Amino acid sequence: MPPITPDLVLRAYAAGVFPMSESRTDTRLFWVDPERRGVLPLDRFHLPRRLARTVRSGRFQVSVDQDFAATIEACAEAQTRRPDTWINRPIHELFCELHRLGHAHSVEVRRAGDLVGGLYGVALGGVFFGESMFSRERDASKVALVHLVGRLILGGFTLLDTQFVTKHLARFGTIEIARAEYHVRLAAALNAPADFYCFGREPSPETILQSITVTS
Repeated sequence: MPPITPDLVLRAYAAGVFPMSESRTDTRLFWVDPERRGVLPLDRFHLPRRLARTVRSGRFQVSVDQDFAATIEACAEAQTRRPDTWINRPIHELFCELHRLGHAHSVEVRRAGDLVGGLYGVALGGVFFGESMFSRERDASKVALVHLVGRLILGGFTLLDTQFVTKHLARFGTIEIARAEYHVRLAAALNAPADFYCFGREPSPETILQSITVTS
């Protein structure tokens, strides 16, 4: 099997395929093309009022692309509810290189200077391919997701790919669609003009919340 390069990963994403590994310690990668795909419709994002208050409170400080390596490393950490992850060393290195090339991004959530939550993924055209998130403190990963969605909406993105649907993501409106429908949406979104840095790296909570309709 030829080596998996950052360019190959980008071409795979554009074709609807993404890389994974069996475990944190496995050195091999394989390609995944699910029959059912998770997507979070940006125009139907569900933001609970309590979470909106948390975002607005300033309890957490949110930034973008300030420490990508630490964010992906935290996503790969073993947790009580998730003793192992699919983020192995080759994936870590590939995505750090994609970040250096300007394609992979992280949203970092800090409290009192400590990294307590965040997420990372890849932006390509008008698509953001969400990879993983982590939380060391209640609501930290949720705040990261809110900031991501607000940024994507304001930046002109049209598709947020979550790969799969989890109970956590379903609470925010994530749905499952058939592979064929996903490919149609993907093709259209790849051609959409979008800007991940539409308003800098550290937007205010109000700027983020104004882009999202609070439904309850």
